[in-house]
Amino acid sequence: MNIRRLTMNGLLLALAFVFSYIEWLLPEFLVIPGAKPGLANIVIVTAMYCMGARDALLINIVRIVLVGFTFGNMTAMIFSLAGGLLSLGIMTVLKRTDKLGIAGVSIAGGVFHNLGQLLAAVAVLRTAAVLYYLPWLILLGVAAGLVVGVISGLCVRALSAHGDGTGFR
Repeated sequence: MNIRRLTMNGLLLALAFVFSYIEWLLPEFLVIPGAKPGLANIVIVTAMYCMGARDALLINIVRIVLVGFTFGNMTAMIFSLAGGLLSLGIMTVLKRTDKLGIAGVSIAGGVFHNLGQLLAAVAVLRTAAVLYYLPWLILLGVAAGLVVGVISGLCVRALSAHGDGTGFR
């Protein structure tokens, strides 16, 4: 990894960490315990489009671990990893198809992030009762994914307009 890419990964990791901290300060959404808007995913989606899936994966995993040790606990970290890995995997596949724009890819990421966390909850809690939240989590995933996707799209366009036109690369 060259020094420029390493520097950009570090800066994006720091930004994602700050967004995670801001979310940690927000009050919980009343309908779904622990529901947050996913602000750090703006950084992850932007990194995926400007730097590639490998860099986005690295930033996301390190962020989740750091946030888990700083503000959360092991259970929260497991849920975040499950959601983050499933989400990024789906977004990577959909991005490669070129059938969806950034917002569409991000919406799928939001939905699958929530699905991954829900599946982790089923495994950890050993009950399917939490599947009751699935319809709400789908709606929240679509809404958050749309907002994240629109903002990420603006970031990608702004970054691509500078330098050699390749964003961070």
